[in-house]
Amino acid sequence: MAKTLLDRHDTVLFDLDGTVYHGSRPIPGAADAITHVRERGRAVRFVTNNAAKSPESVAEHLVSLGVHAEPTEVSTSAQAAAVVLRERLPADSVVLVVGTAFLEAQVRSVGLRPTRRHGPEVAAVVQGHSPDTCWADLAEACLAVRAGAWWVACNTDATLPSERGQLPGNGSMVAALLAATEREPHVAGKPEAPLLRTAAHSAGAASPLVVGDRLDTDIAGAAAAGFRSLAVLTGVATPRRLLAAGPGERPDYLAADLGALTRDLSAGELEIGPRPGWRVTVKGDVAVVESAVGEGDGDSLDLLRHLCHVAWSAPVSSVRAADVRAESALAPWELG
Repeated sequence: MAKTLLDRHDTVLFDLDGTVYHGSRPIPGAADAITHVRERGRAVRFVTNNAAKSPESVAEHLVSLGVHAEPTEVSTSAQAAAVVLRERLPADSVVLVVGTAFLEAQVRSVGLRPTRRHGPEVAAVVQGHSPDTCWADLAEACLAVRAGAWWVACNTDATLPSERGQLPGNGSMVAALLAATEREPHVAGKPEAPLLRTAAHSAGAASPLVVGDRLDTDIAGAAAAGFRSLAVLTGVATPRRLLAAGPGERPDYLAADLGALTRDLSAGELEIGPRPGWRVTVKGDVAVVESAVGEGDGDSLDLLRHLCHVAWSAPVSSVRAADVRAESALAPWELG
């Protein structure tokens, strides 16, 4: 029997916003999919770039949306940043914190001394999102970084989703400090590897699968960590964005949503690659799609997997249908 996705992987590392929920709204089928993963005996980790919230508050939010979660299953970029600092700095080193009290507590938990003011003893600066960060906080960090302190950013997400829309994220504050110091931070969160590796290590994972909706953070982070990844189309990723993905942002698998984890699909059916039922040829920079009679009943998602395979091998700027069936299959993706 062909192996399913969960036969190949012993741990699933789930992104949250755009993958499991949209703010205060659960994504349909996500809770059932996560339950199924647990029932198959696979470890679950919830991985978030948000450094402002504690694992307890993240788990509480998930439970309120019908998703079983324990604080020990939550990995945040604040925790990853603390691990990065501990690995490089001697015990009891002073770290200037720009962020929430939770980030400060994480610094203290790994045997380092947090402070909020620059001084000659400051060895590093760690910066995470906080809605209370102001000019004075950035000024202290600027002085420390310009004096030679090592700078660690929990993440560099430019925006933060909210019920009102996209708001400035930690990356926007990092950009301000970068402009003032002309230095580059070491990044702990996605798309860098430390956060995902920390989450996988906490589960004792040998073959983790990263699941997310953002190519530039979730999928790129998986690539940086050397993990395989599943992209879902419930958040930021779009078919056009997938076709244009660079080498470090290309998922191994593609599904419409987390429901794919509950179906008895072989891993091969979810992989990016040539699919039966479709033929795609590139003429110039146009991908021409035609249905292949007698080669299977490939659906529109299969076609998208096939198109990604083609577009990642040759430059494709547009897609054209060569027959009615191909036109119908392209319609949901607005690629025709």
